[in-house]
This record gives sequence, C-alpha cells and structure tokens, in this order.
Amino acid sequence: MTIDVEKKEIRAVALTPIVQQTAFWAEVKSYQGIESKAFDFKVKNSEVYVDDLTKTSTYADLLILQQALNKDTSIAYVPYGPELEPSEEMQGEFLEELSEILRSYLPKSCIGIRYDLAWQSHWDKPENYNESNTWEGPPDRKYQEFRLNYNTNNWNLKRANSDILPAHTVYLDLIPDEQTLLARMKPKTRYNIHLAARKGVTVRRAGMEELPLWYKLYSDTAQRNGIFLNDIEYFKSVLAAKADDTLSPATVELLLAEKDGEALAAIFLVLSGIRGTYLYGASSSQHRNCMPTYALQWEAIRIAKASGCTEYDMFGVSPGPEPSHPMYGLYKFKMGFGGQLYHQMGCWDYPFKEDQYRMFLATEMSSQGYHL
Repeated sequence: MTIDVEKKEIRAVALTPIVQQTAFWAEVKSYQGIESKAFDFKVKNSEVYVDDLTKTSTYADLLILQQALNKDTSIAYVPYGPELEPSEEMQGEFLEELSEILRSYLPKSCIGIRYDLAWQSHWDKPENYNESNTWEGPPDRKYQEFRLNYNTNNWNLKRANSDILPAHTVYLDLIPDEQTLLARMKPKTRYNIHLAARKGVTVRRAGMEELPLWYKLYSDTAQRNGIFLNDIEYFKSVLAAKADDTLSPATVELLLAEKDGEALAAIFLVLSGIRGTYLYGASSSQHRNCMPTYALQWEAIRIAKASGCTEYDMFGVSPGPEPSHPMYGLYKFKMGFGGQLYHQMGCWDYPFKEDQYRMFLATEMSSQGYHL
C-alpha cells in the first residue's frame, strides 16, 4: 500500500461533520496548551476498498493532537480520525502504513499514535445481535487485535485499555419535518417534551458571561454522578475558540433551560458541516420533574435542523440496555429520541517505543486517563 502524506496548515483542514477533526477543534486545544498538526494524504481506492478496480484515488486529511505525557515523552492522538474508512480487510494495513509514514513528522519524544476510530465496529452486524435485538459486543481483545492486524507486516496495532471519546452513540436523521421527528420518538420522550413546556420550562442561548452558571450545573452533575470534573477554563476554551478564517469553522451554542428565572439544565451544542453534536450536558438536582433536559434536547435538534444539519449526534451511550453499565441512564434517555444506535471501533494504538508505551499503559490504568 502506498500513501502519499504532506503536512498542511491547520487553517486548511477540510470541513467535516466530525468536529474533533476540524480547525475549530485545533483552536480549542491550542487554548488548552495542546499542539496540533494537520496532514493531507492520498491513497489509491483499489488499496483501501474491496472490489474497487478504478484507477482513481481518494484525497483526505487528518488532525493530530500532540499530547505531552511527561517532560520526556508524548503521544500523538487522532480524535475520531482518520475520517476515511477503508474496507474492513484493509483497515489494519492502512493504519500501519499511515503510522509509519507519520512517524517521521512527529517529535522524537513521541512513543506512538492513538487512533480514536469512529469507524463502524467490525462486530456491529446482524449476527452479533441476540433474539432481543441487543448487541452482544465485540469478542475478547486478543481476537479483536488479530482481526485488525490481518494483512499487516508488523502486527503492531493494539486495542487501548479504554476509549477516550465515546465508542457508542445515537444518530438522529434530521431530514424529516418536526412532526415526523416527534412521531419517531418513544411516547414517554414525546410526553416529557410537552410536559416541560406545560410546566413553563424555556430554553435560550447563553453567552460567555453566563459560563459560571453552566459550571455550577456541571459541578452539581459531576458530583452527583461521580464523573471527572474539568475546570471552567476547559469550557471557556470551547466557547472562546474562533476558526472563522479557516476551512472548517464550527458554531457553538450554550443552551440554558430555565423555569421562573432559575437555571435547571444546560448543554453545549456544536454545529459542524451537516452534523449537530450534543457535546456536554449538565443539570440541577432541583426540579427534575420539570423535564428540562428533554426541552433542551428538542431545542438543540430544532436549532441543528434550522441551521441546515441533516444529522444529530447524541454523543455517548452504553453499548446496550444493560442496567449495570454506568451509561445506561444515558442510553435510555437518548434512545428515546428515536435515533439509530451506532457502535464504533474505539481507541487503537500503534506504538513506536514498546518499553515506554508499556509504562504509559501502566500509568494510564492507575489514573483517570490523560483526557486527550
């Protein structure tokens, strides 16, 4: 396989529905002190797609974040990239060749590349669903690695211990009109949207000056659910980032649900290309019976649709209806909006320095992760 790679300016990263692969996201990360690199690449279609006998090539690009692990080592992280998705039989060979070429463009401190693959899981197929239409998940790690490394020379692709970005999500088709979207929802979800309106919940756009109000809701949510707490500067970077002079800007909306002037819930909605993405959410422990989170999601869907988006990413659920899973509550809530559950490949590593990579894994296992 031959892949031609060339470094490019961040501002020239192409527009994509994947917000984490945009110039906007690089700007967000620059606020957080993380360096980004962008690359164009070209590959023959016959080398990445089964049965493609044409002599044409695909031109694509990808964004890489260079994350310091300590003063001596770093790791390259590709969030939800590459966007180009080869046929299953060719994915490992493609990632291997791409990794080996990118190695020369990365600093000597780099111990490897972590790909957070948004590609559809090899095991997201009808035969992997049981009689209840519940996904049975992938096989054990060893077999997953055997499958992806098929046809590679180095057999060096390794399944990461955990995923950084969600590997399971729900997509809504926004092409139908609003009445059809409501009709596709589960009755309880539709009822709760109307209930929120009857109880006087309203949703409005909020600005940077109201970020402390968001953060109070977010801190309450994090404490209630025992999740990692980012500091307020993290969210300020998402609202402050501007990439209007690039090929891949994004629009960020901070939406606030209120009742009688009291903030009950809030979300970050990001619009990029044809997709609206629900990126972060928070809610108060008070007045939960007013269903503010349902009002927020419905308004975010309506804003995304009015902005020309044809799909909406609910961003992160459990892989199925398993009550013991920590994200089961999100699964029940998000599936109620009538979308399609989608299972992705998740995080895969291509180590350059085996000893340092093993040390990184040991550190990662005993910490909360590096939040790349």
